[in-house]
Amino acid sequence: MSRTTEFAATVLTLALLAAGTAVARTSDRNQPMDIEAARSDCGLGENATCTFSGQATITQGSLRIVAEKAVVTQVAGKPSRAQFSGGVRLQQEMDDGDHIDARSNNVDYDMRNEVIVFTGNVSIAQQRGSLSGERVVYNLRTGQLESGGGTGGGRVKMRILPKPAQASGKGTP
Repeated sequence: MSRTTEFAATVLTLALLAAGTAVARTSDRNQPMDIEAARSDCGLGENATCTFSGQATITQGSLRIVAEKAVVTQVAGKPSRAQFSGGVRLQQEMDDGDHIDARSNNVDYDMRNEVIVFTGNVSIAQQRGSLSGERVVYNLRTGQLESGGGTGGGRVKMRILPKPAQASGKGTP
């Protein structure tokens, strides 16, 4: 593996591991990461950017991210931002066995502030509900989720399914 490829893999791994704390299956963080793309262009040094383009696909355990382009930026030797664009799809199994399937035109993960922003045709689905809109902002530090329909008068749509009823343990006639 070339030095540039090693650097790119390290930066992207750190970016995704940090992002994965929001929804990750805990064991995914200990799995190897595989990255495929038609092209990569990576700088070296403390302040560098690595770009993967041409149907970039990242897999690690149950995590799978597909985007036309992935750009990871590091500042002072630490990953600071990961940006995905062009038909972004994120799929992952969570620790409780639920699955998350998120789609949007763009995803911007600000690692310094621990904020993930999904923009453009956002759709996030889990077993117990779904959320869609033009913009969804998730703050990993606070757990705050903010969403909007966008500037064109769009609306946020959310569906929350009830929890399945648990058996009371008493016999039923």
